[in-house]
Amino acid sequence: MRLYDTSRHDVVEFAPGPEVLMYTCGITPYDATHLGHAFTFISYDVLMRRLIDKGHTVKCVRNVTDVDDPLFAKARELGVHYLDLAAGEEARFDADMKALNALEVYSTPRASSAISDIRGFIGMVIDRGFAYESGGSVYFDVSKFPNFGSISHYDAETMIALAKERGGNVEDPNKRNPLDFVLWHPSLPDEPAWETLWGPGRPGWHIECSALALRELGTTIDLHGGGSDLIFPHHECERAQSEAATGVPFARHWMHVAMVYMDGHKMSKSRGNLVFVDKLRTQHDPNSIRLGLIEHHYRAEWEWDDGLMARNERRLAAWRDAASASDGSLLAEVRAALDDDLDTPRAVALIDDAASRGVGVKESATLLGVQMT
Repeated sequence: MRLYDTSRHDVVEFAPGPEVLMYTCGITPYDATHLGHAFTFISYDVLMRRLIDKGHTVKCVRNVTDVDDPLFAKARELGVHYLDLAAGEEARFDADMKALNALEVYSTPRASSAISDIRGFIGMVIDRGFAYESGGSVYFDVSKFPNFGSISHYDAETMIALAKERGGNVEDPNKRNPLDFVLWHPSLPDEPAWETLWGPGRPGWHIECSALALRELGTTIDLHGGGSDLIFPHHECERAQSEAATGVPFARHWMHVAMVYMDGHKMSKSRGNLVFVDKLRTQHDPNSIRLGLIEHHYRAEWEWDDGLMARNERRLAAWRDAASASDGSLLAEVRAALDDDLDTPRAVALIDDAASRGVGVKESATLLGVQMT
């Protein structure tokens, strides 16, 4: 199998051992699952299915960020407890993933479950000289980590712009460098707070994934994934603090899924240009939604169009008409497509062609996670 590695800017061999350790950044549970979320997680689901098909066992951890600014803001707006909001939205997300026939992952730990792990992790980073206390907060010192930026390959100006755009306070006067990032900081009066050696407060955004990956999977994982909008700052910061704490490589392979667009802009909760999975699946067979996702390559941005569902309802019907028989040569071709940088559009096209000729497609469709009944 060959997959694109973001940090190496190339399609390279992905050859893990019998057990594959994967970590994919999950949801911040303050709203429903939109197609952009679904595209990300179904892409990793297809990868997991092919790895299992190849004989591996897969331990995939997908966190739930239930300690974060957007969740607190939404809870304030609705006048509810942030954990109640998180529990409801997490349940809705789980129902969406089940409807889309996603495999269960190894674990889905919450950030709030890792506070003691986070405190210990920050202590490790401080002890190794990579962090400092200032103004009641603890910051990671990027000047102490020479490889900072080696996943994204962005220059400092671009990193500062993206950090500012994506929640980083680059003008914080307590920082030594605009790109230094928060490991721990004081909570607002209506936010949860935990006691630490550095004062009461809560974790920064990036630290939870490092602590959870270390707790659930160990110091070095085979593959780390998420949406491409997480390359910087989230994954860049996550890698830096993880390797600062442990002294060993954090992830052998970085895999990112492209964004989904609507009305010319990336689907985002802040803009409101969203197609929600839970609404879509009341109108369409969830298998056709899954097909609508995997007809796109995971690294290619794409735009929602009104014809997507009708097109894939027809595709699903054609596949099911040809589902009774099996064809080993088709399955081999589909496997080869998936092993070529997870080329799901090629796999879908191969099955389309076979179905049009009356060739059995059941095994190949099942490998893609599409249910034939």
